[in-house]
Amino acid sequence: MIVITAKFHVKPEDGDSWPDIAADFTTATRAEPGCLWFSWSRSVENPDEYVLIEAFRDDDAGAAHVGSAHFKAAQAQLPPHLVSTPRIINTTAPGETWSELGELAVHD
Repeated sequence: MIVITAKFHVKPEDGDSWPDIAADFTTATRAEPGCLWFSWSRSVENPDEYVLIEAFRDDDAGAAHVGSAHFKAAQAQLPPHLVSTPRIINTTAPGETWSELGELAVHD
C-alpha cells in the first residue's frame, strides 16, 4: 500500500473551518475504491496545522486519486486557505491495514 502523511499549515482565519473547507475533497477521496483511509487530525501544538494520513491500495489507486476530478478541484480550492505548501512523506508498506504497536499492548 501507499501511505502518505502530509502537514497542512492553514491560515489562522481558516483553522476552525478547515474540515468544512476540505469536506468535498475528503468525502470524494474516501469513496475511491482504492482508498484504504483518509484521516485528518488537528495538531495539539499548533491549531493552524492539520495532519492528513492517507493510504491507497497500490500505485494504480494512487494514480487514480491524483488523476481524479476532485483532486484537480482541490488543487484550485485548497491553496488559498494555506500559509505554505503542504509538507509530505510518501512511502510504501506491506499489507492493507494498521498493525498493532506491540510495545504498548493492552492486556485484559
